[in-house]
Amino acid sequence: MEKSKSFTELIVWQKAHALALEIYKITQNFPKEEMFGITSQIRRASVSVAANIAEGYKRRSANDKARFFNISEGSLDETKYFLILANDLGFTSESENLLEKCDEVAKLLYSYKTAILNSDS
Repeated sequence: MEKSKSFTELIVWQKAHALALEIYKITQNFPKEEMFGITSQIRRASVSVAANIAEGYKRRSANDKARFFNISEGSLDETKYFLILANDLGFTSESENLLEKCDEVAKLLYSYKTAILNSDS
């Protein structure tokens, strides 16, 4: 695996960051009474995906890195749930597109975590 100099060079982080930006954009149109409900929850969960990738990036041991990527996976599933909920509540019609992007991030996260655990670094 080629060494990167920063977490920002990781495709998985770039895709997770782009997902968080899209979540922020669509939630601007959620009902104002949801500001402290689903809006803040889905934003927090989506940001946590990229944030935990960034935090895990500098960890020394493979197991420690993998732990943060596993936390990212959990936050990604939480994001997926909130997208399903937002769709079912009629807050957005973007859920299907964003769920596909979540699946892409999930595959990258899994691959990256597996590569870390199988490497010597």
